[in-house]
Amino acid sequence: MSTSISLQRDALLDRFAIGISGLCVVHCVASVLFLGLFASAAGALMNPLFHEVGLALAIGFGALALGRGMMTHGYMMPAAIGGLGLGVMMGALHLPHGGGETLWTIIGVALLALGHDLNRRALA
Repeated sequence: MSTSISLQRDALLDRFAIGISGLCVVHCVASVLFLGLFASAAGALMNPLFHEVGLALAIGFGALALGRGMMTHGYMMPAAIGGLGLGVMMGALHLPHGGGETLWTIIGVALLALGHDLNRRALA
């Protein structure tokens, strides 16, 4: 496989991961709004399994895209920032709902998306 195609595929992984990060932010904000407006509808969005699966996907895409990027371009900063974001997201899972969980999750997602964006730029 040519290097150009490989770099394009790696950059696509980062773009996809950034998109998933955006969906996470939408989910967090929607959950808070639905919780206030429709308590029964929010129950499905607030299910811990939903958050655990989302975090598992973030870890998987993060390890794949950021790890491959680090091996390709040799810069650790994107993976370090992305890893910090994943750590903040993991920590937020242990906070009670309404106890800052949404804010810390959004901060973690933003850090992870920043790591993916830096990785994508380093691959260009």
